[in-house]
Amino acid sequence: MSFTRGLRLSSFTGFTRMVLTNNCSQSSYKGIRFYSSDHENESYEAFTERYVKFFDGVDDQFELKRGLNNCFAYDLVPAPSVIEASLRAARRVNDFSTAVRIFEGIKQKVENSNQYNQYLEELKPIKDELGIMTKEELGF
Repeated sequence: MSFTRGLRLSSFTGFTRMVLTNNCSQSSYKGIRFYSSDHENESYEAFTERYVKFFDGVDDQFELKRGLNNCFAYDLVPAPSVIEASLRAARRVNDFSTAVRIFEGIKQKVENSNQYNQYLEELKPIKDELGIMTKEELGF
């Protein structure tokens, strides 16, 4: 009599899928590794264009926050055009607190305070136009 038992653990990237088979006479283990290398690399310009287009179409707070979470999850600092589109989306859905937190996210992503000040300087016209302040300007 033969018994087969399967255990499967799978994920999108980097985890092992295990298949465990037990027979009366033999036991075997087979590990299969999934990598994300099958995906094509996206250029910084394509990334910027994709997120500017995404934030231009945002019409509720959930989509805005989901987009920001995905955008800031990458190992790069979003371009000022992406930040401008996200700020406009935040004001369009009337979410002032998220607009302020976008600047907090930039502050965490940049390497030093000089880069953060450059972002603030470049985004000053949009901040003034939309009436958005940073956490520091609000006194926190």
